[in-house]
Amino acid sequence: MVQNKTLGSRIFNIVNIIILTILTLSCLYPLWYTFSLSISVKSAANAGLVTFYPIGFSLASYREIMSDIKFFNSFWISIQRVVLGTGLSLLVMIMMAYPLSKSKRDFKARDIFMWIVIFCMLFNGGLIPWYLTVKSYHLLDTIWALVLAGGLPVFNVILLMNFFRNLPADIEEAAVIDGAGPWRILFGIVVPCSLPVIATVTLFTGVYHWNEFFNGLVLMSDASKYPLQTYIQQLVVSIPSDTTLTPDQYKRLSELSNKSLNAAKVFIAITPVLIVYPFLQKYFVTGIMLGAVKE
Repeated sequence: MVQNKTLGSRIFNIVNIIILTILTLSCLYPLWYTFSLSISVKSAANAGLVTFYPIGFSLASYREIMSDIKFFNSFWISIQRVVLGTGLSLLVMIMMAYPLSKSKRDFKARDIFMWIVIFCMLFNGGLIPWYLTVKSYHLLDTIWALVLAGGLPVFNVILLMNFFRNLPADIEEAAVIDGAGPWRILFGIVVPCSLPVIATVTLFTGVYHWNEFFNGLVLMSDASKYPLQTYIQQLVVSIPSDTTLTPDQYKRLSELSNKSLNAAKVFIAITPVLIVYPFLQKYFVTGIMLGAVKE
């Protein structure tokens, strides 16, 4: 294949490279700035002198985090929330999307349930009814309040439904002839053939549970049960006035800055997502395109 080497095509390629480079840097800069701020000295961080590179070098914020039991407790709560919430949501979404992907001949009540799904995506009862519902189930101050509240992302259900709908019908027909039932077809054939979109909605759901902080703020009255993002949202560094501190403790606190400590905790909090995302990224584009297009 002969590539076009005209002046116009070269200019077009150069402009594209410049635009993509700018967009890439604009995405990477907040991450780099957060890391630079986290390892900068207190005076530079408080004065707002940190811009593109760290000023001075201090690991006081990271040393403080290593001794912060509350941080690791909230970190563990977020891990539980991601594992339980993603697993449960994925199971419910698959079981809901599969029958909705069938024709009206196979599932007569399909349109009724579809309208309910669309209505729930566009409208909701509001914050107070949502809170009272969670309270009536006695879920407040439990991990299940974080897992079950918002456990069925409707947008992800639609992605799965459209992907299932585009799978060849001949596969299921052959399975039925061989004696396979609905459960066998769903988990033995449909799910293995839908790994791209399942990986995509898994990423969406996992990132939501990891980054969401408002539910923890509203549904948890005990600060020791806050998930990580809620804990970070409440951060402040202060020297307690009602206790006697040792000289070493005063020295340690004097080296800390609100900004640098919070930046260090934010950087640690986003690290798991940065680690997991590359493993699911190869499925991301395929899952979005195939799940969002209806034939």
